[in-house]
Amino acid sequence: MVPSGVKNEVLQRLCDSSTSFETVSDLCEMAAHRDPRLKAIAACDGLRIAACYPRAVKGLFQQAGCPLPAETEILNMRAQTAQEVADSLLSPAPDHVLTA
Repeated sequence: MVPSGVKNEVLQRLCDSSTSFETVSDLCEMAAHRDPRLKAIAACDGLRIAACYPRAVKGLFQQAGCPLPAETEILNMRAQTAQEVADSLLSPAPDHVLTA
């Protein structure tokens, strides 16, 4: 579980920016059901993901049969502040952002 205060602040900063992003409610459930959207997400260039522990996020994509490219940046909203996560997501402008 990601702290709601951190998640809400990161989402607000993304909404206030001109960055396009996608948010999902439950990355674990998506992986468990092998949601086809994960394959499309994993195929994005310049992908940055704000969720939980990087090892867990990589494992979820692997479990779903769509491993993430090595250059994917994964930010941990459980261990980092909202300011750190938002700053990393927005600078420099990413190609694709996913929050979970």
